[in-house]
Amino acid sequence: MRAVGSGLVIVDKPSGWTSHDVVARIRRLAGTRRVGHAGTLDPMATGVLVVGVEKATRLLGHLAMAQKAYTGTIRLGQRTSTDDADGEIVSSASAEHLTDDEIRAAAAALTGEIRQLPPQVSAIKVAGVRAYRMARAGGEAPLRPREVTVTAFDVAAIRRGGPAGVVDADVSVTCSSGTYIRALARDLGAALGVGGHLARLRRTRAGRYDAAAASTLDELAATFSLLPLADAAAAEFPRKNVTTEEAERVAHGAPLPATGLAPGPVAVFGPAGDLIALVTDKGDQARPLAVFVP
Repeated sequence: MRAVGSGLVIVDKPSGWTSHDVVARIRRLAGTRRVGHAGTLDPMATGVLVVGVEKATRLLGHLAMAQKAYTGTIRLGQRTSTDDADGEIVSSASAEHLTDDEIRAAAAALTGEIRQLPPQVSAIKVAGVRAYRMARAGGEAPLRPREVTVTAFDVAAIRRGGPAGVVDADVSVTCSSGTYIRALARDLGAALGVGGHLARLRRTRAGRYDAAAASTLDELAATFSLLPLADAAAAEFPRKNVTTEEAERVAHGAPLPATGLAPGPVAVFGPAGDLIALVTDKGDQARPLAVFVP
């Protein structure tokens, strides 16, 4: 199977698949091994996963995906070993006495700039070892709290009448990249004194890409399409059109005069409309961050 070209694929990840599983599937559909993803989703989660194909893999690290949005369900009254439904229940306490106002107030207290301790079962490296490997070996990784921003943590609905003692809160969260929604569920349960874990999670937006633009793997298997590399760059970054001579220079890694367009990456396009490189201003020069032509 021939490669389909370079670009982004916005995948609606199914539950039970790892982000790496999705990458493996896209490799087969696209006919290339040069596939990567931005913003890992846990296996339990569904929703928006941004995948880069061929040259677009070099674009992934520069995408403005600082803010993400989720919907989910937090189960109060049960704490698990992984802070989500994939783990084992390690403690239970009835949450039936909690009022709706108490739950919403506790969620509101977890908004703004907060210090969040990542879950023990996470991919964070400590001394070169993934935290989840330490946890699975019976140890505990010496993780440190990190500064994250939770712009919104809204409780849309509170449901009772499920398993004895538990209360389910349907939530929507808007937050900075690097925020663990599992940790928010854990910390909400801890603040309320009953424990909690994430029972369901769906990413509805990653940067500019939302669920409406995402395709399921079945849809992609039927009709594989991607957002072409040049279109993705033009939508994401300020555009700088250059002459043929300038295009040749930057294609060989040489700097250009400063663009003055943005403090971050600028997309450089040649006379034919092809994406040449991403550059960033440093002093009076625009230096290449990534080059996309041979």
